Amino acid sequence: MSSQIDHLLSETRRFAPPATFAAEAVGTAELYERAAADREGFWADQARDLLHWHTPFTQVLDWSNPPFAEWFADGELNVAYNCLDRHVEAGNGERVALLWEGEPGEERRITYAELTDEVKRVANVLEGLGIGHGDRVAIYLPMIPEAVAAMLAVARIGAIHSVVFGGFSADSLRARIDDAGAKLVITADGGYRKGKVSPLKPAVDMALADRNGSGEQETVEHVLVVRRGGNDVEWNPERDLWWHEAVPAASADHEARPFPAENPLFILYTSGTTGKPKGILHTSGGYLAQAAFTNRVVHDVHPESDVYWCTADIGWITGHTYVTYGPLANGATQVLYEGTPDTPHPGRWWEVIQKYGVSIFYTAPTAIRSFMKIGREVPQRFDLSSLRLLGSVGEPINPEAWVWYRNIIGGESTPIVDTWWQTETGAIMISALPGITETKPGSAQVPIPGIAIDVVDDSGEHVGNGNGGLLVITEPWPSMLRGIWGDPERYKETYWDKFADKGYYFAGDGARLDEDGDVWLLGRVDDVMNVSGHRLSTAEIESALVAHESTAEAAVVGAADETTGQAVVAFVIIKQSFLKAHEPEGLAGTLRTWVGEQIGAIARPRDIYIVGELPKTRSGKIMRRLLRDVAEGREVGDTTTLADTAVMSVISKQVK
Repeated sequence: MSSQIDHLLSETRRFAPPATFAAEAVGTAELYERAAADREGFWADQARDLLHWHTPFTQVLDWSNPPFAEWFADGELNVAYNCLDRHVEAGNGERVALLWEGEPGEERRITYAELTDEVKRVANVLEGLGIGHGDRVAIYLPMIPEAVAAMLAVARIGAIHSVVFGGFSADSLRARIDDAGAKLVITADGGYRKGKVSPLKPAVDMALADRNGSGEQETVEHVLVVRRGGNDVEWNPERDLWWHEAVPAASADHEARPFPAENPLFILYTSGTTGKPKGILHTSGGYLAQAAFTNRVVHDVHPESDVYWCTADIGWITGHTYVTYGPLANGATQVLYEGTPDTPHPGRWWEVIQKYGVSIFYTAPTAIRSFMKIGREVPQRFDLSSLRLLGSVGEPINPEAWVWYRNIIGGESTPIVDTWWQTETGAIMISALPGITETKPGSAQVPIPGIAIDVVDDSGEHVGNGNGGLLVITEPWPSMLRGIWGDPERYKETYWDKFADKGYYFAGDGARLDEDGDVWLLGRVDDVMNVSGHRLSTAEIESALVAHESTAEAAVVGAADETTGQAVVAFVIIKQSFLKAHEPEGLAGTLRTWVGEQIGAIARPRDIYIVGELPKTRSGKIMRRLLRDVAEGREVGDTTTLADTAVMSVISKQVK
C-alpha cells in the first residue's frame, strides 16, 4: 500500500509573535544557524551550558553501533544535583520550586532548599533499604510533591525509576514491577480524584500478592507509603513503612555522587501491540540536556520571573520531562496540581492560573476541546492575564481548537507552541520557537534546532513539499531512547527495521509537509483510512468537524464498506452552548454536508453519531480501536485502560 496520505484540509491563518515577546525570547534564529553548521557541536554546547558536569565529557556522540547511541559517554554528572543542589549553591535556595495545589484546596510552597533537603533524606532512606546503583524502584503516586521527590531521590543514588500512572490497575502495576524487577515500591495510601480518595496502597498489595495463579511477586522487598488520602490500608510491618515516619528521621546529609552520562535514569512503559508493555529506557546526560534545552527555548522559561505549569501526570513522559526534570534543571518555579480539571467546579484550572499568576501553560488538546464543550463563559470568569505562552502536547491539535485556545485562554495575542514528540524521543522534537516562528493553527511546524526530521514514502524517499507520508527522524538525538528494557531485538524491530537501509527512526506517525515545508501531523498511520483508493487522515476530517460551530470534539474511524473499501464514520460531541440555542435533530446531516464542503465529497462521513463522551485513556488519548469495533458492529474489545469504562456501553446503545 502506498504511504502517500491525501491532503484535503486547507489552513491559511498566520500569527506572528508579538514584538514585545520576540524582543525578550530565549530562543533565537541564531540557534538554527549554529545547529545547521555543526549539529553535534551544538548539542555539546547545550549540554555544557545548561548542566553541571562533575567530569566534563570529551566525546559527544558514539553512533558506531546503531541503533544504540551513546551521548557524552565519558562525562559524569548527577541528575538530582543538576535539578536541586546547584541552584541552592548558586544562592537560589529560597526560590519556590513547587507551588502545590491539592484537589480539595490545600496548598504547599516548597523552595529549592526544602526540596533538596527532602530528596537527600529520601535518598538516605532508600540506601538504608538496600537500594543502590542500577536497582529499579517502582513509583505509584498521585500528583503530590513526594512524587517529584521520589523520582529525584532514585536518580540521586544512581538507581532507575519506573513510574506507573496512579490510574493503572493492580494487574498493570504487577506486569511493570515484574518486567523491571523492582526491589522497592513507593506509593501512597490514596490520592484525590474527582472529589474522592482513589486508593493506591490496596492496588499495590493486590499487585504483590498472587495474581491469577502467577504466585506472589518475588523481587519487591519493601513498600514506602506516603499518607495522603487518610483511607484505611492493610499493613505488613515486615515490608511496609510510612514515609512520614522514615523520611523526617533520616539524615539530611547526602552527597550526590556522579554517574556516567549513559547511566540509566528511568524505564517508562508504553502499551505494546502484542499486549506486553514496552519498557522504554532513557539514560541521564543526553536526556537531561535536551529536556532542559527544550523547556528553556520552546516554553521560553525565564526562571527568575515565570510561573510555569505543565498539567501532565508524572505517570506519562510529559510529566517526567516537563514537570520533574526540565523545569527543575532550569531552576523554574512551577505549579503542581493533584486533581482533575473539573473538580470541584469546571473552572478549577483557570482558578489555579489566576491564583498563582501562571505565565506558561502546557496542556493537551483533549483538555482544550473539553473546555470548548463547556463554553467560553467559564474561563472568562477568571483573570488569565498573567499568561504569556500557551503550549499543546499529546496529539495533533485541530486548527479551531488552537484558535479557541489562543483567543479565549490567551487573550487573542498569546503565542502557542504545538509540540510533537513521544515517550521514545524523550523530549520535544518539532515545535515553533515562540519568539521567532509565524505560527499556523494545527501545525507542529519545524524541527527544533539540532533535530533532523523528514517525511518520506515507503521506500524512505523525501515526499517533497505539499505531500504527505511517514514521519521519520534521520539523525540520532540526545534524549532518544536507548532501547526497550530487556529486549534489544524488539527495540530494533519496532523502531528501526522499516528503514534499516537508511538508518531512520520510524514510530508510526503520518505527516505532511505544506508548501513552506512545515510539518502537519496526521495521526497514527494505523488510523489512516483507505476510501475508494484515497488515503485519508482521521486528523484532517476531525479538524473539519471541530471547525463547525456546533462541535466541541470529534473522533473519526474507518469502517469496512463493501463499496468503498472503507467508509468514514464519525463520533461527535456537541458544545453545550450550541445545544442551549439549537435542537440536535438533523445535525448529523448538516455535519456530513459541512465536511463535504470543507474538504471534499470523498471525505464526507457515511455515518455521524452524536455522543455525550468519547472513549479516552486516563492520559486523554481517544481509543479509536473501540469506536471501530462499534462502527463495524463487533463486540467491543478490552476497555480496562479507559478513564471511564462505562462510556463504550453508552456509545454502543446510542449507535444501535
